[in-house]
Amino acid sequence: MIISGDRSISYPDIMQRIAKAATGFKALGAGEATPVAMMLRNDFALFETAFGAGAIGARIVPINWHLKGEEVGYILADSGAKLLVCHADLLPQIADGLSKDLPVLIVRTPPEIAAAYGVAEAATDVPAGATDFDLWREQQVPMDNPPKRALTMFYTSGTTGRPKGVKRGTMTPEQAAASERVGAIAYGLKPDNQIVLMNGPMYHSAPSSYGLMAFRHGSTIVLEPRFDPEDLLQLVEQHRVTNMHMVPTMFVRLLRLPDDVKSRYDLSSLRNVIHGAAPCPVHVKQAMIKWWGLVINEYLGSTETGVPIWHSSEEALKKPGTVGRTIDGGVVRIYRPDGTQCDVGEPGEIYMRQTSVPDFDYQGRPEARAEAGRDGLISVGDVGYLDEDGYLFMCDRKRDMVISGGVNIYPAEIESTLIGMDGIRDCAVFGVPDDEFGERLVGCVEIEDGLTISSADIQAYLKQRLANFKVPKEIHFHDALPRESTGKIFKRKLRDQYAAKAAA
Repeated sequence: MIISGDRSISYPDIMQRIAKAATGFKALGAGEATPVAMMLRNDFALFETAFGAGAIGARIVPINWHLKGEEVGYILADSGAKLLVCHADLLPQIADGLSKDLPVLIVRTPPEIAAAYGVAEAATDVPAGATDFDLWREQQVPMDNPPKRALTMFYTSGTTGRPKGVKRGTMTPEQAAASERVGAIAYGLKPDNQIVLMNGPMYHSAPSSYGLMAFRHGSTIVLEPRFDPEDLLQLVEQHRVTNMHMVPTMFVRLLRLPDDVKSRYDLSSLRNVIHGAAPCPVHVKQAMIKWWGLVINEYLGSTETGVPIWHSSEEALKKPGTVGRTIDGGVVRIYRPDGTQCDVGEPGEIYMRQTSVPDFDYQGRPEARAEAGRDGLISVGDVGYLDEDGYLFMCDRKRDMVISGGVNIYPAEIESTLIGMDGIRDCAVFGVPDDEFGERLVGCVEIEDGLTISSADIQAYLKQRLANFKVPKEIHFHDALPRESTGKIFKRKLRDQYAAKAAA
């Protein structure tokens, strides 16, 4: 069963919908060479679209629903998508980027999603003249025995230009079996009556693969319309949730709840809470383990590499700050700029891969794929080192490292400290050109509504915890930091903005 607010649907019923959607997608021209794009919040229609497309061998292209017309138009054209499935309230923001020849199927925005995002009731309806996804689907003849696997093509953040589509090869039966074994380790998902809470948007690669795997296992899936820390606790208690996928920012917001709220809910059903997407500050990880117990595990991977790295709560306590070590099928190596491998404890560029998943290409960009590889492994630009026991520790993104006065500074360390300050909602630290030191540190922050925090407050907080040379010389306040298509902070835009001011 899948549950969203007051609505629910059984697996037999949604499989029937998938079989009908598959027939309709094929009639509209989708197939192995022609993907189906979807711009959907977490809803029943997302699973219907993903597995309906997979039933005819078509990939799905999940699109971040924060994007606007030009951005969406680029992804649609670059991917070669033959049609788009979109929630009704999202259509106005992208209409000017859609080709008139592209079939668009509109899903009514359900009430729990509308309430969570403050969508006016009128904006939830299918516009006059548009194709209603539900009505369209019900007109189709069900396809016989559609397979239960979705094929995806995610678009990466595009921090060095336009986003790139990651197009992975089709899995062999052996790879599919190996992938399920890896998923059981890395995600903690098994076909054993698990109750899974989906609290993050499934346009992201990791929540998507997690949610689609839970579907394949027939898990009970509870969809949280929009992450809210107390709502999450309430849903865990109400549905006796056993498994979740989270990101460190969620942990931070949960830990900021008042103690009486934290203790109000029964969380004893939790068995496996997996997190990734960004390194988790040590103090945050330890506080969550103290609160929820030894159920919090972590993986490291990317759209390109799969998931080769994982570790448990016990390992996190034994090796504070690690992001894990290789699991079955995982390979990781650390390289110097000259292509030689680093020694134990020596930071370098991380190359890794999960060999249980097929290799990939960047859609239409063979040169970019070639640049990302070395010795059969893949780099996404992270810097880190391996300790004597094979545990991986992250330093920062290669492009984010700042060299100030000849000293290497890793902004991720500063950000993980700053996010622990009360009142800081999110932050970004980066370098801009400096005549004296080569580069100097700049910090940009979002603060919680209704609070007042000064630059001096932030700098004093950091100086108590970090060496003075790691404290940004400038602090700037933003109502909303710019975001990449994946939802991560768009550092390049910030860096360019403040570098231009420094040069003026």
